[in-house]
Amino acid sequence: MKYAVLILLLFILSCKTAKQSSINSWVGYDEKNDLAINAKNESSRLRYKLIQSKILNKNEIWKNVFPQIRNFSESDYLLLEPLIFNQDIPSIQSSIKEGKLSYEKLTQWYLYRIVKFENDKNKALNNIISINPNAVKEARKKDRNKSDKNPPVYGMPVLLKDNIDFEGLATTAGAHALQFNYAKNAFIVDRLKKNGAIILGKVNLSEWANYLCLECPNGYSAIGGQTLNPYGIKMIDTGGSSAGSGSSMAANYAAAAVGTETSGSILSPSSQHSLVGLKPTTGLLSRSGIVPISSTFDTPGPMTRNVMDNAIMLDAMSGTDKNDTASKNNPTNKKYWEDVKTGSLVGVKFGVIKAFLKDSLYKINVEKIKSAGGIMTEIEFEQNNNDGFGTLLNTDMKVDLANYLKMEAGDKIPYRSVADIITFNKIDTLKSIPYGQGRFDGIMKENKTDAEIEKLKVAVRKSGVGYFEKPMVQFQLDFILSIANRSAGYAAAANYPCITVPMGYRASGEPVGITFISRPFMEDRLLKVAYAFEQVTKSRKVPVGY
Repeated sequence: MKYAVLILLLFILSCKTAKQSSINSWVGYDEKNDLAINAKNESSRLRYKLIQSKILNKNEIWKNVFPQIRNFSESDYLLLEPLIFNQDIPSIQSSIKEGKLSYEKLTQWYLYRIVKFENDKNKALNNIISINPNAVKEARKKDRNKSDKNPPVYGMPVLLKDNIDFEGLATTAGAHALQFNYAKNAFIVDRLKKNGAIILGKVNLSEWANYLCLECPNGYSAIGGQTLNPYGIKMIDTGGSSAGSGSSMAANYAAAAVGTETSGSILSPSSQHSLVGLKPTTGLLSRSGIVPISSTFDTPGPMTRNVMDNAIMLDAMSGTDKNDTASKNNPTNKKYWEDVKTGSLVGVKFGVIKAFLKDSLYKINVEKIKSAGGIMTEIEFEQNNNDGFGTLLNTDMKVDLANYLKMEAGDKIPYRSVADIITFNKIDTLKSIPYGQGRFDGIMKENKTDAEIEKLKVAVRKSGVGYFEKPMVQFQLDFILSIANRSAGYAAAANYPCITVPMGYRASGEPVGITFISRPFMEDRLLKVAYAFEQVTKSRKVPVGY
């Protein structure tokens, strides 16, 4: 009898080991057929040259996952699913407070889900680049220090776009050249950690925040490969450059994510993944410790599945950073999440872009806002080609990236300029730049003096502000209504914050967001009106199969 029990125990252990081994192992696949199909796509953004990374083996990521979920099973995953899947942060916190859930199990659930889907070649989205090996350990500490006084982001697993520095994990910006860039925490990461958030890991992005190649697909990077959209794998664009933040949030891989935007890089992937994405006023959130494009326009921002979580994240990341000069004018007395539910559409004056009324989803949602008490005024913008915007991005990146490489990059990074990166990329073009580096080449062609750059900054800002202010003043508008990232360039030029909220889906299943635009540092009002719209419409649906 004793031997029979021993044999049974050995059998159970061997089965468990076999199960763990299958979860822990990624096996690459032949993607030639997929690439051949996509090569004929009418959208150049979907004509992929490769999907799987030639640099990063997913099993290297799983080395940091498997030890953390060794005591977590499929039955645990299914049991906890109703408490976590698609739930907002306050609901998750309520389950923890009631003893139905713990921060440890919450973190394990997300890690298990990531491996569950990302190890399935038919569902893998290529959105995870690295995982914090201490995430569950940190979650256990959160469980031991629970308090009613903790901020709502406390214990929540958060994913970072991989151009945001997090000590212990490389910050690659998706680039082969930065594969071993181990830097100190970005200011916003320190803010998140101070408020109790758990950094779960890093996500893929359009390499160098979509400022490397001219015709590359959104969501591609040399390190992460091609990010895919769960609403239509290989059929619906991810948007960029915060593609991994969008894809991972749509797939419910974390409680919240952080993206970055220069011009549309939060708004676009948020719209494409049926998320709430906030592009704050530049300077509201610190940019220290973030691989830059432009110190004039760059900003991080939250990407979430609902407005409340967005407000919670904005609150947690806010703070004045003495190392970021744009941060000195920050409003420091706003509690975004505490007031967000007071939002209303009644009596609010919206500028409706007349040309966009041809879009049936936009038109339907304009009517919904009107029915909820919003005052709608059709507006037509004067022609504005945003002269100088692209030139300013080039001149800024030449200077700002060099400053990051010198002052903030890890010790193992020898490069000090865009020119150095260009030279490195030419060593192995198939690995580093399969889509070329046309934008980087364009940066090197710019040769303006400091005085010319400053003059250009003033002109671009004046042009952007004038674009919005003429109709806003004329009609006494509170907000401009746009679609996804269609007005992102003008909003970046003006330094006007924007928030996009799900408003429906195309016949193809492609998600679309409606975007609210307001004046600088009015994020509290943006969040309130976005929350009111969200409650009226409730348009968001989870992607089928996820």
